Amino acid sequence: MSDPDFTFTIDGTTIPAKPGQTIMEAADAAGVYIPRLCDHEGLRHQGGCRVCTVKAGGRSVAACTQPAAPKLVVENETDHINKLRRDLVEMLFHEGNHLCPICEASGNCELQAMAYRLDMTGPTKFPYLEPCRAVDASHPDIALDTNRCISCSRCIRASQDVDHKGVFGYVGRGIHRRVAVNGSDLAHTDADITDHAISADVCPVGCIIRKGVGFATPIGEREFDHGLIGSDIEGKRRE
Repeated sequence: MSDPDFTFTIDGTTIPAKPGQTIMEAADAAGVYIPRLCDHEGLRHQGGCRVCTVKAGGRSVAACTQPAAPKLVVENETDHINKLRRDLVEMLFHEGNHLCPICEASGNCELQAMAYRLDMTGPTKFPYLEPCRAVDASHPDIALDTNRCISCSRCIRASQDVDHKGVFGYVGRGIHRRVAVNGSDLAHTDADITDHAISADVCPVGCIIRKGVGFATPIGEREFDHGLIGSDIEGKRRE
């Protein structure tokens, strides 16, 4: 006999869940949005960005990897947790070169949209590192600009697990870690414009660039022009 379904709470709201679901999976199904950057539908969970950190049973955990449990008490939208999330997102901005006004991902960028959701409108407290990383535009259809990379590993997991290619991977350690390709440059890999790792919604920022389609969507019609990131999930509660 399979284990029965159960409920737990997020910020006092009762959330139905099934055995094996993570806190985030159950929350998404119930229309409760938990911010995230490294987690993406269809890819294995990683818990790397920590933007989805919640308090569960009094402990800080990653909602994308932590299993839901009966009667678990979860805190998601608190001042303390949102401050932690803002600090994490600020550090991502400071570790790379994110020039939103001139980036073709502007309006479709999850990092930019997360900053708006977390009300990052004032001066930040971290010094900009201003890295200088080469842009790999050697491929006829794809360019790679790791100045914008936030080390979410979504392209790595998509290439390994969905495309079964392993085009992308990490090199370096700590602050020097970056995404690289399994060839001398992108042109000398088996990356293809049809790969899932190259699809428009896998990279959350403007790191993986599909040539010839930049700025194709007019302002006002971009993904986050009419609602905050997560509004599609929260809309389930109003249906």
